[in-house]
Amino acid sequence: METSIFTAFTLSFLAGAATAVGGALAFVIKKENLSALSLGLGFSAGVMIYVSFMEILPQATQSLGALYGQHPGAWAATGLFFLGIVLAWLIDTLLPSHHVEEHTLDQSAKLKHLGLFTALALAIHNFPEGLATFMASMQEPALGVSIAVAVAIHNIPEGVAVALPIYHATGNRAQAFWYSAGSGLAEPVGAVLGFFLLKAFLHEAAFGVLFALIAGIMVYIALDELLPTAHEYGDGHKVIWGVVGGMMVMAVSLLLF
Repeated sequence: METSIFTAFTLSFLAGAATAVGGALAFVIKKENLSALSLGLGFSAGVMIYVSFMEILPQATQSLGALYGQHPGAWAATGLFFLGIVLAWLIDTLLPSHHVEEHTLDQSAKLKHLGLFTALALAIHNFPEGLATFMASMQEPALGVSIAVAVAIHNIPEGVAVALPIYHATGNRAQAFWYSAGSGLAEPVGAVLGFFLLKAFLHEAAFGVLFALIAGIMVYIALDELLPTAHEYGDGHKVIWGVVGGMMVMAVSLLLF
């Protein structure tokens, strides 16, 4: 059992650490390259939108539908999705930059706000992913490996979404890297807390609720934060191709794993 716990935790940790791979892109993208920033933000938006509608929300609908019936479960997941958007809006308005008049905000402050907000949302998103990877690995190691690989692939562009705006706001590559890596640490934290503290309370309904809320939060970030900021640093065509590229990468990763 101890070996199984160690293996499951290691898989969760490695899956979460993949955000650091995305964060490492801050070391190779020049700060002055605003076209890369625009393309990267569009790419990140595409990742978030696609994974929210094609993976996270359907998982929530399936989990809640299995417990309460297909139709009631779908209604519950849909309602929770829009509740997630409202929660994201509340979090957004409470972040420090919103207490300053808009005309006093320079681009660096806006970009840093975007990066921190994205890191927070992705940390929330990664928590149940880490728990799911851990629990699956405990039950069936081969399944755990498959889930860990899929999560790791998804986390790389998520790390980009955190690192790019923070790097362009601060010029500090190390800070951008550690913020992106930190958002991924929620995966092993979710594994540990889930197993040792929350095991008795977690069930299918809890996962369904969490995933539906997360889908709403991520769509809000993409539409309200990532895409508008991307348009400020590049023309619409670059942003759209970034979005399409992000969707394609996420689509292929979901089909492969």
